[in-house]
Amino acid sequence: MKERNLTFKRFIGNKGEDLAVKILVDRGFTIMSRNYTVHNVGEIDIIAGKDGDIHILEVRTRQNKGTYPDSAESVTASKRKKIINTAMYFVMENDLYDRNLIFEVVRVTHDKQGNILGIEFVPF
Repeated sequence: MKERNLTFKRFIGNKGEDLAVKILVDRGFTIMSRNYTVHNVGEIDIIAGKDGDIHILEVRTRQNKGTYPDSAESVTASKRKKIINTAMYFVMENDLYDRNLIFEVVRVTHDKQGNILGIEFVPF
């Protein structure tokens, strides 16, 4: 049963991430990278560009049941530090020193069956 729950969680997480990418593209963003990983540093779900800015996005998908912490609050200080350090590698690798970085959590909520109920972009 535990394996099935993990598979369902991964499926829902991917579904939320795919929806976030679709919304970003529809809003005129360019997807620069997905699941950008630096070994022993961290991982960024989505890196997108628009109007010269770089948006660093952490996607958090949660069932809509009003529990604490919600998806945005679940990005701990430690996780934020990893995201920031990983973003610095991306900037260095791509010589993007002149760009503004905007860090956001993409909060995706779903029901028990996995149907997406809502999505919002929250600065962190």
